[in-house]
Amino acid sequence: MPNKANTPPLVESLQEQVTPKPTAHKRPLPYRIAIFVACLAGLIFLLSFAPAEQRQVLWRALFLRRSLILPLLVLGLLALSLLWARGQEIDNRAFLFFNLRGRRPRWLDIALGTFSQLGNGALAIGLSLYLFQRNQDLSLQLALGVLTLSIMVELLKALTDRARPFLTNANARVVGWREPGRSFPSGHTAQIFFLATLLYHHFQPGPWLGALLFAVALGVGFTRMYVGAHYPRDVIGGALLGLMWGTLANLIDPYWVPLFSWLG
Repeated sequence: MPNKANTPPLVESLQEQVTPKPTAHKRPLPYRIAIFVACLAGLIFLLSFAPAEQRQVLWRALFLRRSLILPLLVLGLLALSLLWARGQEIDNRAFLFFNLRGRRPRWLDIALGTFSQLGNGALAIGLSLYLFQRNQDLSLQLALGVLTLSIMVELLKALTDRARPFLTNANARVVGWREPGRSFPSGHTAQIFFLATLLYHHFQPGPWLGALLFAVALGVGFTRMYVGAHYPRDVIGGALLGLMWGTLANLIDPYWVPLFSWLG
């Protein structure tokens, strides 16, 4: 055990930064249960409007499609790993590397803070409205995908109840505003990876454009750590969830048209 009286101030500061407090800022259990039940009810309500054939395709995709099994398994393991104290410490150190290391001029903060908002679900809804008269199928697919993914993100956040990094690290940098809500998984990362996956399946771009599409999504994930909003495991979990959601949306694509035929 080091003698704190003989520890230089800079070392003390660094020790404070890398000491995780996984039990800090926990929400009361009844509140978490209420949020979980409300989100689950909302998801079931939305799915209840889908035709029976569409729901069957969704369940078959969830349980039988091999391309979804590995991401789903890794996402579950990531959620369970939040209980591992050593994992929290590693996650914390990795977060501080992306959040604090190197020079951070104001123009870079503004640029990356703005770029980070590409994962904002409101922008995806705006894109959906823009596409409505041009490509109604893609517009509806995008809108419902964003809404259901938002509910799924909140379900997982209610289950894990992980505090954001700036609540557990006194010296963490926050670029912009302090985001409300919990930390795992990253909603912005989930939304941008969902959008990238959906657009990739829909337009089938060449390898270079496809790589650029997912490079943008990956960049948004990194900026979520830069701005102090998420740990690395939050970002990885969000990316996996977004990839799965985009793949599912593509699988049930043939059933969107009959579902919304009443729109004319």
